[in-house]
Amino acid sequence: MNQKIKGIKKLGNYGIILIGFSLLIIGCGEPYYPSEDIVDDYEPIKFVLDSGLELDSNGYYHLPIDESKWQTLHRISGHVYRDSMPVNVVSFSWISDFYWTIGDTFGYVIANNGLTDDLVYVAYDTTYITWFGGTEVPVVNGSSYSREDGEVNTMIAPVRTMKGDTSTIYYRYLDNYWGDVYFGEFNIIFD
Repeated sequence: MNQKIKGIKKLGNYGIILIGFSLLIIGCGEPYYPSEDIVDDYEPIKFVLDSGLELDSNGYYHLPIDESKWQTLHRISGHVYRDSMPVNVVSFSWISDFYWTIGDTFGYVIANNGLTDDLVYVAYDTTYITWFGGTEVPVVNGSSYSREDGEVNTMIAPVRTMKGDTSTIYYRYLDNYWGDVYFGEFNIIFD
């Protein structure tokens, strides 16, 4: 019985040496670089826009403005593909030719009446938030990334005073694998 165990251990040691030697030989080979034929077989990334808006015969999308609110929120979506397969983590940049400016008061806070740390009773009046005055706000979020299923999203939020205007939304996306940059644009009429 003892002889059998020694024999098994010896075979195990030879097996480990054989595996290590094989890995050494494999590891010393030439590095693998795909041939240009294989590289050329990949298609560039394609972006398919899904605005969720009505498209007219002139190629303009239409977003109805909700005049009961200051901003109308709308999600713009799309999908990115390579060789008909979704692509994850594609970086998108978005920009519009429309901005709005925050006025002298962004909003206000009404503080509760109460006691200070020194137990002195204070009654606050309305406190106006004024430090944002003059800040430009774009109507589209500036960046986003595609998900595992290739879906990419951004939000647009035109204000009600933009009703009747036409905005151009520009986008740029980066093919992280090849380093290629792609550009596109579309127009939205704020109805």
